[in-house]
Amino acid sequence: MDTSIRETFGSDQGAAKEGPIARGIEKRTARVPSDVFLWGGAGSALAAIGLMLAGKRSVANFVGQWVPTILLLGIYNKIVKVAGHDRQEPEVH
Repeated sequence: MDTSIRETFGSDQGAAKEGPIARGIEKRTARVPSDVFLWGGAGSALAAIGLMLAGKRSVANFVGQWVPTILLLGIYNKIVKVAGHDRQEPEVH
């Protein structure tokens, strides 16, 4: 983990280990480029705007709610890449 992250959240000592399902998800999502999530969020926003202009308000609201979810998954993806559970660094004293 990055030193600044350690300072913010404390030491890794005694931290719970990830389960096999979380490890598998992180292993696969770490390979996905961050651009996928950014373009997915932008595409969803544009689709929602298009649906709203077409008069399909309820469908537009449904699709528009995907935007924050997709972007949040992108943030999770970035965190896993930068400071994921699989990073092995020497203990800082």
